[in-house]
Amino acid sequence: MDLHISHTTRYAYDTPVSYALQRLHLRPQSNIMQTVLDWTVTVDGGVIELTCEDHHGNVIDLVNTDRGATELTVTASGTVRTHDRAGVMGKVYGAAPLWHFMQDTALTKPSKDIRALARPLKSATDTLGACHALSAQILAAVPYLIGQTYTNTTADQALTGGAGVCQDHAHIMIAVARYAGFPARYVSGYLKLDDRIDQDASHAWAEVHLPTLGWVGFDVSNGISPDERYARLAIGCDASDAAPVKGMRLGDGDESLIVTLQVQQ
Repeated sequence: MDLHISHTTRYAYDTPVSYALQRLHLRPQSNIMQTVLDWTVTVDGGVIELTCEDHHGNVIDLVNTDRGATELTVTASGTVRTHDRAGVMGKVYGAAPLWHFMQDTALTKPSKDIRALARPLKSATDTLGACHALSAQILAAVPYLIGQTYTNTTADQALTGGAGVCQDHAHIMIAVARYAGFPARYVSGYLKLDDRIDQDASHAWAEVHLPTLGWVGFDVSNGISPDERYARLAIGCDASDAAPVKGMRLGDGDESLIVTLQVQQ
């Protein structure tokens, strides 16, 4: 499936910027699940100072906002041809070893409730089936609901609060899998929705490394493994590693953020 994607992030500052730096994970790469046919990243109100590859193999752009700017707009767009592999990335590895994805992070630290969720997976003989069952259990415990969590909400906080979005679902899945003894990682990307083209945000899911299959994806929010409707952007230990746009700013004043996204066939 050819996915045509246009993703614009617009920052507006109520006072001129003295210094702001954005880290972008907005360049998908070709792999066994997708082929990037064309892709561009453009910036208005700043300049791309550096493009490089991080330790996870993601391509990063560092954007320096123009001094005195009151707006910064970043647009990523292009076409990605996707391939349905039932969510199985397989035994594909980069510079980061598997043990790297066993480490707890501030967003995925296992709590008592997360450890309880891990018990069936720890003892399962059918680990793939157990992961799918875990995904369904997480969604039942934490229904998809926007506005209840934030970018810094932890897996435990989302589980305790009983509501969350794709980032929270992925963090819970990752935390449980790691505690059960399986490497797990966060994946950011895009999902073509069946009922609309315009979206408010990008998507995210988890991947768990199973001994027989390698990396397998689980989209808890939609109860499936990623198929040809999904395009990958970046991987990391949690959302802070793989967020499409993340930045910092010096100076007083508030900022507003508007994201516009279209994903269509």
